[in-house]
Amino acid sequence: MNKNELVEQIAKNAEITKVQAAEALDATIKAITTSLKKGNEVRLVGFGTFLTQKRKATKGRNPRTGAEIKIPASTQAKFRPGKALKEAVN
Repeated sequence: MNKNELVEQIAKNAEITKVQAAEALDATIKAITTSLKKGNEVRLVGFGTFLTQKRKATKGRNPRTGAEIKIPASTQAKFRPGKALKEAVN
């Protein structure tokens, strides 16, 4: 499912226009992104939790040349599914 298909489903389920559904989806994504940038979790009970996790700097190898490279530290966005979502999928 891509973003347009998701917007169609939201509009259909909430009985709103596609424009309103797209605005709501964009606002939701923006709110989650803003919260994660600040280092906060976003918990949606029954659905899951969006969180960030820090990765340490590591050394790696270029597979083509075999040269050692430095992989810088970074912050990764993670999603941990909730119990209801796990049960719905299985």
